[in-house]
Amino acid sequence: MEIKNLWSSRFIICLTALFICLGCKNYSSDKDDENQKKHKIMYKKAEVYLTARNSEDRLVKKETLFFEELAQPEEHTPTIILDKDKTFQSIVGIGGALTDASAETFYKLPSDKQNEIINAFFDKENGIGFSLARTNIHSCDFSSSSYTYAETPGDKDLKNFTIEHDMQFKIPFIKEALKKAGKDIKLYASPWSPPAWMKSNNDMLHGGKLLPEYNQTWANYFVKFVKEYEKIGLPVWGLTVQNEPMAVQTWESCIFTGEEERDFVKNYLGPTLHKAGLSKIKLMVWDHNRGVMYQRAKAVLDDPDAAKYVWGTAFHWYVGDHFDNVRLVHDAFPDKHLMFTEGTEAIFNADSVALWKWGEVFGKSMINDFNNWAEGWTAWNVILDETGGPNHVGNFCMAPIICDTKTGKLIYMNSFYYLGHFSKFIRPGAKRIVCSSSSDDLIGTAFLNTDGKTAVIVMNQTEKDIPFHTWIDNKIVKSTSPAHSIITMVLD
Repeated sequence: MEIKNLWSSRFIICLTALFICLGCKNYSSDKDDENQKKHKIMYKKAEVYLTARNSEDRLVKKETLFFEELAQPEEHTPTIILDKDKTFQSIVGIGGALTDASAETFYKLPSDKQNEIINAFFDKENGIGFSLARTNIHSCDFSSSSYTYAETPGDKDLKNFTIEHDMQFKIPFIKEALKKAGKDIKLYASPWSPPAWMKSNNDMLHGGKLLPEYNQTWANYFVKFVKEYEKIGLPVWGLTVQNEPMAVQTWESCIFTGEEERDFVKNYLGPTLHKAGLSKIKLMVWDHNRGVMYQRAKAVLDDPDAAKYVWGTAFHWYVGDHFDNVRLVHDAFPDKHLMFTEGTEAIFNADSVALWKWGEVFGKSMINDFNNWAEGWTAWNVILDETGGPNHVGNFCMAPIICDTKTGKLIYMNSFYYLGHFSKFIRPGAKRIVCSSSSDDLIGTAFLNTDGKTAVIVMNQTEKDIPFHTWIDNKIVKSTSPAHSIITMVLD
């Protein structure tokens, strides 16, 4: 019996060892397969698209470059170093805002110009392929007048709620855009103010606060908006809680502290959306500038009962760059998401429309926001009229396309092309990869698209042409970045 038991024990030990070895082999094989998948993309060429000052080049395909072997990048040659095996966030989309002002301007234009605008922004092949759109929940400053969907004071049950106002211009415009963009595009919405009768100052303008007795009514208002839009074939992907909740504006505005926003989300908006079957909605807090975004994100996201309803933090660019604050929010709350939701060039001035710096403002912001973990990027109004409006409080601004509604002429600002260097080539689902510049004069970012192609954006804000290399997997392509230019390389 003792001999039998001894041999039995040895047999079990050997059998166990065999299984462990087989398991190790399988594990190793799985790892090898994973590594093979990572390295199976071997780039052979780079298609170069260029927009440059002092030239006619506007998002033009210039050349196709071919890779050559180079194991070690050269120290004194400006080099963009890529590593596709290190991936970061996935892209939701890149686009602009479909406001009342844009819609009203659109329908003042001849039909051929309308078609041109829709194709320019939303056609993936012949335009810049916007894949993200923001709109306003009832009026904002870029509306011809203040209006709401519930005009009856004290209508707590929202019995008189209607989106009829939007049916004239905004909804048809959004439908045109989404139809051209196809399944890739996502629509989200933001309120600038609750109706006046829900507020402490009884005014949609000039700040004021949401009255506590209307917390639930205001949460219900969001639900009604989403469901009414869904009924007419406009699915809403996301919502922000309040546009610019720290700004007392001469236009529609409403003030929330961080704690007030947290409590509204935790006790009213979040539960109401979920109860209505709208838990799929991506809810974003803050929706204001980068400056104090960490504190505002922390106020909500440190509370697990509020954070469970929140998809991420939205932000704007109007008070300084503060790009590090975007990264800090990601680092502190890595399970949440980041979305740039508004930026425009400047107060409208017809004499400065052609200034090159406006495009560079967009390029710099987009590169830095993406490199600091933003997953989406939305410019402000896609189009405006020849005055930089319409705007019911005289807050006129620039837009990527300025439309002369008297003559039908369309003026493409260079910001349109700078935006296109990102939106056309970085598609939803793309993953950011390592993109390291050895030159202080060149900034860049890079994304691996789902089709295996990599889009590399390189921007030069200096007065000099800069020869540079793009290095990946021990290979380089050689190119030159002209003064004041932006390049997109599509590696294939």
